[in-house]
Amino acid sequence: QNPKKHLRHPLTEVGSRLAMPQKPGASKTKKSVAKRFKVTGTGQLLRRKQGRRHLLIKKNAKRKRRLAQATTVAAVDVPRIKACLPFA
Repeated sequence: QNPKKHLRHPLTEVGSRLAMPQKPGASKTKKSVAKRFKVTGTGQLLRRKQGRRHLLIKKNAKRKRRLAQATTVAAVDVPRIKACLPFA
């Protein structure tokens, strides 16, 4: 018997997982990217700096303050990130 027969929505198989059918050309927001980046009013992308998660005792206060500030994403990475954020 087909295990998908009794399910409410027709599912398409993708690799070893089941996925909901999607319209051709329809794009979805990558939620992992949406949580990491913010789009400003002028269209720039902001990101957090790396290095402020752990091992903070050895870093001086000035360095930790600078690491706390957001910075813009490099121009070479912008098209790849914006492709993951179709509604931003």
